[in-house]
Amino acid sequence: MRRITGSWRIWFAVTAAILVSACAETQLAIHSAKRVVDAVEEKPSAEYKVGKPYQIGGIWYYPKEDYDFDETGIASWYGTKFHGRRTANGEIYDMNALTAAHRTLPMPSYVRVTNLENGRSLVLKVNDRGPFARGRIIDVSRRGSQLLGFQRKGTAKVRVQILADKSRAIASRLKSQKQLAQTGSPITVKRLPKAKVNAEQLPPPTGAKASEPIASLPPPKPAPAPAQPAAEAAPPQGRELPEPVTGKVSNKPVRPSSIYVQAGAFGQYANANKVRARLSPIGPVKVTSVLVNGQDLFRVRVGPLENVAAADRMLDRVTQAGYENARIIVE
Repeated sequence: MRRITGSWRIWFAVTAAILVSACAETQLAIHSAKRVVDAVEEKPSAEYKVGKPYQIGGIWYYPKEDYDFDETGIASWYGTKFHGRRTANGEIYDMNALTAAHRTLPMPSYVRVTNLENGRSLVLKVNDRGPFARGRIIDVSRRGSQLLGFQRKGTAKVRVQILADKSRAIASRLKSQKQLAQTGSPITVKRLPKAKVNAEQLPPPTGAKASEPIASLPPPKPAPAPAQPAAEAAPPQGRELPEPVTGKVSNKPVRPSSIYVQAGAFGQYANANKVRARLSPIGPVKVTSVLVNGQDLFRVRVGPLENVAAADRMLDRVTQAGYENARIIVE
C-alpha cells in the first residue's frame, strides 16, 4: 500500500509540473501576442492630414493639396505659449525645431520661406494650422524666426513656396503606413528562409549505365563578370530634387519690395473701377491687370504702404468698408 501511495505521489508531482509548465507557456504566448498587437495598434504621433473646411473669426478656410503654392505676404512666429502642445496633425510643437503653421497646406508638407528683407531662406515643415491674424500668411517656429532674422522684429515680408517633390514623398509614405496599420499585418520579413538540403551519393541502380567521369565532361563556362553599377542618374534639367531639412540658411538675392492691401480681383474692369472709387478716400488705390489661366483679372490695391503696422491698419479699414476677403500683398 505504501508503494502505491508513493507512486501516486510521483504521478501527482509530474502532472502538477506539466500543468505549471503549460500555464507558464500560455502566459508567455499571451504576453507575446499582446506585445505584437500593441505594436500594430499603436498610433504614430504624427499623421498625414489635409482636413475639412473650417471657420475661425467668421472666415472660412479650405485646406487642400496645392503643390503649386507660391505666395508672398507677412510672416510671424509663435513660441513659448504653445511649446509642448499638440499640433494640428498630432505632433508635439517644439519652438526650437524647424516647423511652421499654415492655414490650408497639407500636414506635413515642406515649404521654403524666404525673407524678402534680408534674402535669408530656410526650409520648414508645416505641421500646424495658423496663423489666424488676417494679415499673416505663415507662422514659423521661434527657431525659424531666429534663422530668418526677424525674431526681434516680430514680422517680415516673405515668400512661401511649397517643395512639391518632398511634400509628395512624405504624404505617400504616411498614407502607406496608415493603410498598413488598417489592414493589420503585424509581421513582415525581407526574404523567406531557404530549405536545408543534404546531398548523398548513391550507387547507380542495377542495369543503369554509369555516368562519365567528371574529368571527361567539358569544363564549365566561366561566370560572367559582375555588372558595374550604373552611374547615378542626374536629375532632369530644370527640376530641383527635394531638399532635406538641415537648418542650413541660404542667401538669395532679393530686390526692394512694397506692401499693398488687395481688396479683390475682378473679371470686369467696370467692377474693379467701382471698388477703386469707393476706396479712394482712404488711401492711394490702383487697378492693375494680370493674366491668370488665360483670363484677364483686374486687381484693386491700396498702397504702397510704409510698413507692416501701416498695412495692418489699412487692412482693417478695407475690411470695414465691406471687403471681407481683402489681404496683405508683398510685391
